[in-house]
Amino acid sequence: MQFSDAAIRALKAPDAGYTYVWDSSLRSFGVRVSAKSGSKAFCVLIGKGRRQTIGKYGPGGLTLAEARAEARRILAERTLGNVRPTHVAFEDARDDFLNECATRLRPITVRLYRRHLKTHYPFGRSSIGDITPREIVERLNRLNDTPAEKEHAFRTGRTFFTWCVGQHMIERSPMDTIKKPPVGEPRDRVLSEAELKAVYTYARHSKTAFHRLVCLLIHTGCRRGEISALRWAYIGSDTITLPAEIVKSKRSYTFPIGPVTQELIAAFPRYDSTYVFPASRSHVRGISTSTITGFSEGKRDFDHECGVTGWTLHDLRRTFSTELAALHVAPHVIERLINHASGTISGVAATYNRFHYLPEMRSALQKWEEKLTALLSTTEDLHG
Repeated sequence: MQFSDAAIRALKAPDAGYTYVWDSSLRSFGVRVSAKSGSKAFCVLIGKGRRQTIGKYGPGGLTLAEARAEARRILAERTLGNVRPTHVAFEDARDDFLNECATRLRPITVRLYRRHLKTHYPFGRSSIGDITPREIVERLNRLNDTPAEKEHAFRTGRTFFTWCVGQHMIERSPMDTIKKPPVGEPRDRVLSEAELKAVYTYARHSKTAFHRLVCLLIHTGCRRGEISALRWAYIGSDTITLPAEIVKSKRSYTFPIGPVTQELIAAFPRYDSTYVFPASRSHVRGISTSTITGFSEGKRDFDHECGVTGWTLHDLRRTFSTELAALHVAPHVIERLINHASGTISGVAATYNRFHYLPEMRSALQKWEEKLTALLSTTEDLHG
């Protein structure tokens, strides 16, 4: 935007953190707007990932004309090599990015961005402008054994660094020259009955949040992101309604839960949280700020306990639909239960049939709960 006093006064504070707005008439000259106080400060971009604050805007601070003159002086000094660069940390840029995403993207998307950036891009206080393509490639190569995770991590990183360019934090993304990793082969893993028995047994007999999450995934066939974001308010007496913002299809989804599932949920600890699966630090402090994290660590420990390896949480969803087919549940009912946007029921029909198959869905889930109950009562060995 072209800076004027009226334009700067009209700038709105972000919901969290702070945001940068840049002058179209003087390259690298900008205003930083803080969420906490709504205060505005002039700044100038003086190099890759390096910004220098000029001064506060408003009473007691600089006028627009004074700030623009100082910006021209600093930029001229930069050209002569006389400017001592300031430091902008990767984690500060990351937090700004996530705060901005939270104002326009679904919560589940923001959680995925946060997880990938914190797990696969641990650059901490390193300058955003000093991160090299080689460093990123080395981090991504650690995910060669999990191609789907590598591809997701790549896309998240590329989105983040492109955003940094747009915010004038860096002049060019370090990922511009990094080749996109190939998408992994589609998975077709379905747990055998013995494996399902072992996983379900350990999920039912443990009191950790991760085990409860696994148990509910087995019972409902939902996606991990939908169940991990589950709130108590979404749960009715015999149904669960997921709002559009956490559902992949971006449409709210109501599905029934059987009596066994209802009993399981009723036994879950509530803590002081709106979430069914709050982050461990949140429920320890008695607050409700985020949902469960640490899936990789939880899954690794779980595999060690139950003795079943080589499966993912999403494989439980595939196992759910496969087992329902074996129980002679009609394909269109299975599609409704797993909330597929395509298939037998799609488009307009999917919208108008939102509640039409609830009786059939209840009947299918009754068969499924009977199957799970029978698994717990058998003594079949994992390898039998």
